Amino acid sequence: MKTSEFKQHLDQHPDSELSFLLPNGKSIPIHAHITEVGRIEKTFLDCGGKLRTITTCSLQAWVADDVDHRITAGKLASIFEGATEILGANDPHVEIEFEDRLISQYPVVSVENANGVLSFQLESKHTDCLAKDVCLPADEAQECCSGTGCC
Repeated sequence: MKTSEFKQHLDQHPDSELSFLLPNGKSIPIHAHITEVGRIEKTFLDCGGKLRTITTCSLQAWVADDVDHRITAGKLASIFEGATEILGANDPHVEIEFEDRLISQYPVVSVENANGVLSFQLESKHTDCLAKDVCLPADEAQECCSGTGCC
């Protein structure tokens, strides 16, 4: 989900509580603090030699002992307003950074509004080869496997 869409949901339901649903069906505890809104930019060379840049909007969720803490959509929207300058104009996708034994990043993929709660569905991130056509073209894969000895 792009930052603009995420923020639009916050603005439309300012009094709603927030819920972040993990891919395993559990939720980040509702009393989690959003401790930062950040712009993460990763520039890298893929295995095919192409230079790439990925930009994301990262929200860090931190769970403290303050179990009475609740952040509303309106409060998070106001935090976003303060981060407008660092997020830039390119409308990056939103990811939630959360620690549950390991620090993980979860892309936000959808939202549901029900009973005064905005529930954002998160999904797992996966690794992938971004240059499959260069690293393992179909013709070379067949030759390699046909006993020509290229492997």
